Amino acid sequence: MKRRDFITLLGGAAAAWPLAARAQQAGKVPTIGFLVPGTPSTHGQWFAALVQRLRELGWIEGRNVAIEYRWAAGSNERAAEIAAEFVRLKMDVIATSATAPTFAAKQATANIPVVFAGVADAVGSGIVANLARPGGNVTGLSVLFTDLAGKRLEILREALPGLRRLVILTNSDNPGAMLEADAVATTSRTLGVEAATPEVRRPEDIAAAFESLTDRADALYVIADPLITTNRIRINTLALRAHVPTMYSIREYVEVGGLMSYGPNVADMFRRAAEFIDKILRGTKPGDIPVEQPTKFDLIVNLTTAKALGLDIPPSFLARVDEVIE
Repeated sequence: MKRRDFITLLGGAAAAWPLAARAQQAGKVPTIGFLVPGTPSTHGQWFAALVQRLRELGWIEGRNVAIEYRWAAGSNERAAEIAAEFVRLKMDVIATSATAPTFAAKQATANIPVVFAGVADAVGSGIVANLARPGGNVTGLSVLFTDLAGKRLEILREALPGLRRLVILTNSDNPGAMLEADAVATTSRTLGVEAATPEVRRPEDIAAAFESLTDRADALYVIADPLITTNRIRINTLALRAHVPTMYSIREYVEVGGLMSYGPNVADMFRRAAEFIDKILRGTKPGDIPVEQPTKFDLIVNLTTAKALGLDIPPSFLARVDEVIE
């Protein structure tokens, strides 16, 4: 009998899995706390991918594992509150993503394992000291957003040869996002592109940023962050209204009207994060699990948005695109 079939036959009993065994001896199954940076509409599909992969690995919600869902809705303060709540509830694992929520979980506990399904720069933001040997109680996947900043800007300029002025839009309170903003600004100078980064800390700052800067911008470079993701449709609406092309790091922004994105498949990263959780529930220490980085990156272009902006994207550029949304 295959091991997975055997697990299913036992109703998900995990007697050989140290953490699960301890939890069951205490009269409960292990519990995973989902510290979701955004809302069900912005992050629900990604955490659903994580749950599906857990099921494939033998962890069935409501049977041999429990999951507590909390939604931070793009608020760093709310993320910190959730992290503290999960510590009080004595979660067996905390799963999250994005730099600020991950850092909140790290600050809240040094004992409960924390698995992040993507932060901009795990080392640069202080989440872990070393990718190969993270140590401590935190591990996961680093998304290389900072390392890819220069590549994204080069792609944007190839699609828009006349690019001279750029606005970088992100959450000014997110250290990881600001690392990427600095990388974009540095590359901009080498390419002869003028770059400006308005301060955005609250949802209401987004419209103000457009009012003050988009009349001086040839394009908008948007850096992913829970606050920004929660307001992605609003950002795309404002960008279209101002006739400003947009560059993103993840495809989900392009699916709702952004012009283009270049980056890893986020759903795949969440599925991979489930495998980290599986290892931890089977007894592996999180500090012994190396932080991983994606190896495949997709270039996505929304041609409907390009037409709405009146852009004539060069055929040579479109030939390199991995996916076209029409």
